[in-house]
Amino acid sequence: MNPIPSPCYVIEESLLRRNLALIKSVSERADVDIILAFKAFALWKLFPVFREYGFASTASSVNEAQLAVEKMGSPAHTYSPAYTEENFPVFMSCSSHITFNSLSQFNRFYPQVVASGRKVSCGLRINPEYSEVATDLYNPCAPGSRMGVTACRLGNTLPEGLDGFHFHTLCESTSYDLEKTLEVIEARFGRFLKRLKWLNMGGGHLMTRKDYNTEHLISLLKSFKVKYPNLKIILEPGSAFAWQTGYLLTTVVDVVENGGIRTAIVDASFSCHMPDCLEMPYKPVIRGAVDPDSEDVDSGGLPENRYRIGGNSCLSGDFMGDWIFEQPLKPGDRIIFEDMIHYTTVKTTMFNGIPHPSIAVMHENGDLEICRTFTYEDYKKRMD
Repeated sequence: MNPIPSPCYVIEESLLRRNLALIKSVSERADVDIILAFKAFALWKLFPVFREYGFASTASSVNEAQLAVEKMGSPAHTYSPAYTEENFPVFMSCSSHITFNSLSQFNRFYPQVVASGRKVSCGLRINPEYSEVATDLYNPCAPGSRMGVTACRLGNTLPEGLDGFHFHTLCESTSYDLEKTLEVIEARFGRFLKRLKWLNMGGGHLMTRKDYNTEHLISLLKSFKVKYPNLKIILEPGSAFAWQTGYLLTTVVDVVENGGIRTAIVDASFSCHMPDCLEMPYKPVIRGAVDPDSEDVDSGGLPENRYRIGGNSCLSGDFMGDWIFEQPLKPGDRIIFEDMIHYTTVKTTMFNGIPHPSIAVMHENGDLEICRTFTYEDYKKRMD
């Protein structure tokens, strides 16, 4: 670990390739398109690896759409909750597909697509008002959601020029959750499915997770395609591509105690660098440490080495705990948070002026490439 700067996101190329191979296999066997959602992973220095496996991408902002063309080498499948007169021409120039969040947005901007003469396939995001996602922050079908058009608002006709539907109801979910969702989609939107050219099933398909049933997913997708041979099926997972492909390396800088609670303060921040831990919420795995809430601790004085981990921002809630370590923690000790590449890297902020962790790739041959480090100049530019 000594050559790795701290803090640092370390992506392991061999693990990424393992995921890409599995996802490509699912895509080929089910005869569907599976594309990378930039909102979960956008480290473009590794896009040449993605291109080796034939993947395209999905975008939700003009920056992501431009990145798709410039670095992934292909136009994006684009969805945004709302387009504007200023940014829509950029989206058109960088997209093969554009999904609209509402009928009013479609009616407003589709004439521009026609007038441009570009071969952009247009779709509509639908809201089936059903989701297995338990955390409301991540549930696009929660009551009052701004995401997508409900079945009751569509009537029995579709606007001319509408080629496809897009739904997104999953979050790190199983193929069985998708199966339940498709039953609802057919019940509420089935009258339209034979009229369309494509159906985008969104993200949240965590097919690279160890317990995910990929055979069931493939069977489910094949069966759906038999019912609707007119539909090109598209999936756009984010986490699945970068799942378990790397870690966040940090260093203990101090240990403090208050009210019998010991906190090891590290040179990283949950608020700045691991926001999903606080938002979701979920407790990450720390290499070599035991989570007392999920495993039995077998005496031996180990509870004496119980610590919260505190971030180095001024936010009072920038901490998480507890973990039990084999040895007492001290300044200079390295702490590794596992599986910290998907979403975490794209959500990193410079709140409190705290710089981003460095980014490094551990190549298959064992060479470490430091892709990026961040300095005061990077912070200052954000304020220009």
